[in-house]
Amino acid sequence: MTRLRADAALLTAALLWGVAFVAQRVAEGVVPPLGFVAARFAISALVLAPLAAFETWRAPARFDAKAWRVAIWISLTLFVGSALQQIGLATTTATSGGFLTACYVVLTPIAVWLLTGRLPRSIVAVACVLSTAGAWLLANGGGAAQPMSVGDGLILLSDVAWALGIALTPMFLARRPRPFTLAFLEYAICGALATGAAAAFEPVRAGDFLAGLVPLLYAGIISGGVAFTMQIVAQGYTPPAEAALILSLESVFAAIAGAILLAERLTMAATAGCALILSSVLLVELGGPLLARLRGGALRPPASAPPTAQPRLRLP
Repeated sequence: MTRLRADAALLTAALLWGVAFVAQRVAEGVVPPLGFVAARFAISALVLAPLAAFETWRAPARFDAKAWRVAIWISLTLFVGSALQQIGLATTTATSGGFLTACYVVLTPIAVWLLTGRLPRSIVAVACVLSTAGAWLLANGGGAAQPMSVGDGLILLSDVAWALGIALTPMFLARRPRPFTLAFLEYAICGALATGAAAAFEPVRAGDFLAGLVPLLYAGIISGGVAFTMQIVAQGYTPPAEAALILSLESVFAAIAGAILLAERLTMAATAGCALILSSVLLVELGGPLLARLRGGALRPPASAPPTAQPRLRLP
């Protein structure tokens, strides 16, 4: 896969996740939060099982202990992020939830730095700030900040999990390039943990899941089975911080989907926020090559030049 195709896959994932926000909001009050997470990822695991089995059958080697540890850590970030986000969305406003969810864009470069010791490029840091400002305009119209609620705090904690998951995914793929197997493990482990948590803390009624079947199927098949898997595959070719910026377009697509499907109003401030987020992504995608040309630098190193040394990954 080329970098361009990887970025296109991340863009598609952001689009599908944006529409999934509508599905999650429709499911609120119908399916309990942990039960929703358990059901959606159980469906995602079933969808990915055949591809994971085929990939495992063709794999030249089995997982070693370090690969298993990284896969488990990534699965835990998916469970924590999904559970806290779903609970938080049920206990905070949609505007606050939309902005706070997008804050993982700023946290991802920090997570990469802590795990690998590699600082983000300056243009990426600037784009992260622009994207966060755009998310604020999109979610809150640039108005005064509201007092933080419990739901806001839960969503901020989920951002830490999302950022760690995005940073850890390339570390796994560098050791074992098996994205479908990783996706299946994530879904299966997350679904199992959410099932146990739902059984312990929520009332389990079959009627709730039947009532929320349509959003569950979308979240399980499209958002999970397709979009999450596309993200994992693409992250083998796009650096984590840049990937997070492209995925931040999820909030833009969520606003557009809400306007189309739920008749929500897209204000001028929200439109400006969408434009700012899009600009931040274009800055990273086009700004680097443009600066290199303006400085007279080559976009690619000469064939005789040695490859740039990559920082050693600190596997947990």
